[in-house]
Amino acid sequence: MKRFSLILSVILTAFGVQSQEYIRTWSLDDCLNYALEQNIQVKKSKVNQLSGDEDLLQSKAQLFPSLSASISQSVVNYPSDNVASNNSYSGSYGISANLRLFDGGRRTNTIKQNEIRQDMNELAVEQSENDIRIALIQAYMQVLYAMESVRINVNTVEVSELQYERASELLRAGSISRVDLAQMESQRSSDKYRLVVSQVSLDNYTLQLKQLLELDITEEIAIHTPDLTLDKIMTPLSDKQTIYQTALTVMPEVKSSLLSMDIANLEIKKAQAGYLPSLSLNAALGSGHASGIGSAFGTQLWDRMNESIGLSVSIPIFSNRENKTAVNKAKLASLTSELDWMTTQKQLLRTVEGLYLDATSSQNQYLAAVEQVKYSEETYTLIEEQFFLGMKNTLELLTAKNNLLSAQQEMLQSKYMAVMNIQLLNVYQNQPIIMI
Repeated sequence: MKRFSLILSVILTAFGVQSQEYIRTWSLDDCLNYALEQNIQVKKSKVNQLSGDEDLLQSKAQLFPSLSASISQSVVNYPSDNVASNNSYSGSYGISANLRLFDGGRRTNTIKQNEIRQDMNELAVEQSENDIRIALIQAYMQVLYAMESVRINVNTVEVSELQYERASELLRAGSISRVDLAQMESQRSSDKYRLVVSQVSLDNYTLQLKQLLELDITEEIAIHTPDLTLDKIMTPLSDKQTIYQTALTVMPEVKSSLLSMDIANLEIKKAQAGYLPSLSLNAALGSGHASGIGSAFGTQLWDRMNESIGLSVSIPIFSNRENKTAVNKAKLASLTSELDWMTTQKQLLRTVEGLYLDATSSQNQYLAAVEQVKYSEETYTLIEEQFFLGMKNTLELLTAKNNLLSAQQEMLQSKYMAVMNIQLLNVYQNQPIIMI
């Protein structure tokens, strides 16, 4: 029997078969390792971490004295005829140092904040990596589901073609009516349409996976088709509360939210330092010269050499409510950070509960779907045999066929939903992802 070019094209595309060109086959492990190295968001998180290193070094440097040098040169013109020289040249040279001795703990608290921010930057890298893991697991499973869906629809179209040819023979033999043949032709068209739709879904999911991998638009990929055994699909899960408590201790967003509260509390201390006086030590060394004095340049520099050292105290008395406002806003920011931490916990709980419910329900649905597919296949086989013997009509045959297709799709969906949610729960527990 002749095969339609559409069916052949779909099979080749779905399973990555190409001629004259090597196409890399990607497993889930390949995708994860590659994305963690190439993903732009992960790279940006690492750049932010390096930027935080610079902020920390700068804040620590504020504990040391500052040193600056100054040189100035000037020319003065005297237009009067009664002066000995119409032009005067002068210069001054100086070096000054400043050391802040006391500022109410602003600098030390800033250092503590930047150290905490660096811990948060490290957690941000971890969170970016977790985000890409979660997105890749979802996209990879969607591709696998779409591939199997295409395979089922390809088989369904092939069966439709065989049934239509057989029905045409029965029509010529007078065993069925033209109405029956028209129903078979309509079913064949519907099956072809479902095949095209499933192929479009596969292309879209594959594109999403390529985008997550940061692959070039011209680069084609093939996906490794794993053997998802029953033990992988029905992997036992810990109880929901245990999973949630584990997630609270290992997920970077929770740790980062806690650290944000520490930063907010340090900000209150910095704001309160505005009420305290500040003390600085100043030292300077300077000299200068001027023309028209008669002394040599070197002599003038020595004669004008001066040294100074002193202490300066700044005492806040009235600051137009700046300090009070800063303290109050810092306290409000601290309260906001506590609310953010509570929100993070609740969001995590909703996520874990959702994944756990989806995983357990998908496992139960899969077991039921396996039985449904088994009985649907037996029913369809019997009805098909009876149809060609004239014992069943076209409607009964097509109904049994559609029931089988629906059961197969439900089994596929529950299988990959179960595996996907089990994998995601592993991410939220910081456990190794099951390689498939």
